[in-house]
Amino acid sequence: MSVDGSSPVLLDGDEWQAYFRDFEGSAFRLEVHQTYTMPAEAETVRSFLAGGSMPEGFNAPWHQMIRNHTAAGRTMTRAKIVRRPLTPYSRYLFEWCVPGNVAAGEDYQIVDVTDQPNPGLPEQDFWLFDESTVVHLNYRSDGTQINRELIQEPDIEKYLAWQDLALASKFRDGPPTESVGRFRAVGGGWTG
Repeated sequence: MSVDGSSPVLLDGDEWQAYFRDFEGSAFRLEVHQTYTMPAEAETVRSFLAGGSMPEGFNAPWHQMIRNHTAAGRTMTRAKIVRRPLTPYSRYLFEWCVPGNVAAGEDYQIVDVTDQPNPGLPEQDFWLFDESTVVHLNYRSDGTQINRELIQEPDIEKYLAWQDLALASKFRDGPPTESVGRFRAVGGGWTG
């Protein structure tokens, strides 16, 4: 459902991928859900939960895209809201997904709201491209994605304020201790 009252513009396939190929300066993602149920990840999540090893070349195309953007001077930043105890999906994310993204050049920040009130962030996942284009990622309560919706006339100042708030509220000492003890936040990035 469109937030501005107009007909929703839903994105899929190459039209959706073009936002990642073509952004000119920055891409920011706010992740608010604790579980995502994505068909493309189902097999790797099952393997992780069963104690399997990370597949060779895991997320290689995504990592290459991040490296290409970073080499060109563009930034990819993500802020993940976390509530403990971590869900199995969040453990998968921190152990298998985040390390490769960060190594490729993505700035990944944790906003831990377990023992504190939400600092004012929305309960809506979104991407903000070039500080001007907003795409909502709409999910069911079980984490299944419903759609990706281009917001036609977003209140950009509101999204920029949420971006700033998320990055100012980041978890400063690394991810929650029950996730991946070998990672810690250093400056704006992560080290292993």
